[in-house]
Amino acid sequence: MLYTSINNPKIKKLNLLKSKKYRDRENMFIVEGDHLVKEAYNNGYLKEILVRENVEYKLDVETNEINKSVEKYLSELETPTGIFGICTKKEMNLKPGKILVLDGIQDPGNMGTIIRSSKAFNIDTIVINDKCVDPYNSKVIRATQGMIFSVNIIKANLETFIKEIKHTHKVFATKVDGGESLKNVEKPEKFVIIMGSEGQGVSQKLLSLADTFLYIPMNEKCESLNVAIATSIILYEFGA
Repeated sequence: MLYTSINNPKIKKLNLLKSKKYRDRENMFIVEGDHLVKEAYNNGYLKEILVRENVEYKLDVETNEINKSVEKYLSELETPTGIFGICTKKEMNLKPGKILVLDGIQDPGNMGTIIRSSKAFNIDTIVINDKCVDPYNSKVIRATQGMIFSVNIIKANLETFIKEIKHTHKVFATKVDGGESLKNVEKPEKFVIIMGSEGQGVSQKLLSLADTFLYIPMNEKCESLNVAIATSIILYEFGA
């Protein structure tokens, strides 16, 4: 089928998925571009493909065409790719072992980089709270380079979650002062690492639940690192 109008009910509904409210309500999201569409397909998320008319694109899912006006309407890129994947969210469950807890990460680029690094360094589960940016935000998905489709992400009340899991996992939190050097700390097989928001860091409530505080040794003239970079360094040390 060829969709030619941005007023088509289906196209209008798909456009609403740019909003977290509608992504949550419909349990769906959109990805754009060949790489992300194929990653979604390979990991069982892809429900339907929309492609620019007269473009050949074959995967074993329902495929429909759109004209340039619909493509531009749906795209969030300066230069649309002409390929959209309509995806259904999967229900995720906790996988114990190597766990990353994110307390209020708000920047999509940071969230995407953290998800990508979590896959690279073998994190079993990422746990986020309501203060975090939506992992299915299009900017987050693009920053993950498709790794979001192969990472286990759940949402929880972090205080409750950590209280329950600290009986079986050692809990680490980042702290600028008073912590142990990342180079020297013992890395257990089962752990929780808590990373805080860009502006506030880890909340006091969660800090009070940590068994050990961590800091990354660095040049004294540099006060702090971007949270995505800091997380990546810590995950490398713990998970590689």
